Amino acid sequence: MKTNINIEKLKEIISDNLKDKSVELKRVFHGRGNFYDDYNYLVVDSINDVLLATFFEKIDEKIETSLIKILDEIYATKGFKSLIIQRRYLKENMNEIFRGKLPQNTIAIENALKYNINFSNQNIGIFPDMKIGREFIQNICKDKNVLNLFSYTCAFSVAAISAGASKVVNVDMSKSALTIGRENHRINNLDTKKVKFMPYDILKSWSRIKKEGPYDIIIIDPPSFQKGSFAATKDYEKIIKRLDELAAQKCVILSCLNAPELDTSFIKNIFSEFASNFSFEKRLENLNTFPAIDDEKALKNLVFKR
Repeated sequence: MKTNINIEKLKEIISDNLKDKSVELKRVFHGRGNFYDDYNYLVVDSINDVLLATFFEKIDEKIETSLIKILDEIYATKGFKSLIIQRRYLKENMNEIFRGKLPQNTIAIENALKYNINFSNQNIGIFPDMKIGREFIQNICKDKNVLNLFSYTCAFSVAAISAGASKVVNVDMSKSALTIGRENHRINNLDTKKVKFMPYDILKSWSRIKKEGPYDIIIIDPPSFQKGSFAATKDYEKIIKRLDELAAQKCVILSCLNAPELDTSFIKNIFSEFASNFSFEKRLENLNTFPAIDDEKALKNLVFKR
């Protein structure tokens, strides 16, 4: 059921989520799950000393002014050093430093691990909703060979190597993201001799990826759509078709998808058709800081095993 709240209740929710404020990365308001009907365009994150508010849609100017006013009050009372307003609907100049300065070399902390943050970009360097997935991998990866597909800035890799993985192979077509990923390992004093950074188009690089296998754990965390390179509706199955040649005899797959228009049956059906020797184990429960009116429209982290 959707929840209607006024602006004072919104302030109360954010303030309550900041009662235990620390340097830990935390989503303190999540409107994108449509749980809060009046604010489905807004998310707010606490990132070390930065309060980041992201507007996904252009809204009435008076409403935006009122929202920024309460965010400014929270910024002042909770000890933040910067308040950044990100307007995703703009094509350029989407980040406004409303209070303080644009932080240089900002670090997000999750479970004592450090991740580089860049507030100049639309995606700042880590996705907080995937914390539950990273924790899952940490719990199973000791002495395992891990393949991290669509690795972005290698947060899964940092989590896995810190938990004793024997090797992690990160594959992403963005060289700049992998450069940040390498740095993320360095700032955590992790041994990069155990880590591969492969700047390739995954769908065209299977032979290179296979050489580093077989893999005990495979993480599939693609964008739902990336113009010119990946569309889940037609390309997800291309990955699943390759699992047999990549996977070890015993293998765990973490199959992720954050596309509201595609439900869990989309992934399950692809596995049934193209990787039937992998059985569905469970869906990881999303963090309670990411409420959603419909779980099928929220982030989906599905675990398969053989």
